[in-house]
Amino acid sequence: MTTSQVRRAFKYRFYPTDTQAAELSRTFGCVRKVYNLALAARTEAWARQERVNYNQSSAMLTAWKQTEELAYLNEVSS
Repeated sequence: MTTSQVRRAFKYRFYPTDTQAAELSRTFGCVRKVYNLALAARTEAWARQERVNYNQSSAMLTAWKQTEELAYLNEVSS
């Protein structure tokens, strides 16, 4: 007996309003900033032969949000 697999793909389009587009842009920008900061911290730790786990990354994010320079990250947090 031969079985065939059905593959399906769906494409979706999203047409955000100007307000939604601005919010998405701000959110993605903050995500990129946090990702780059965490990547830099992990890279520096790796050079010192240390590891940074998820809990440590989360603690760093909390500390970053408390600085004046990165306080804007609190605005996109839910």
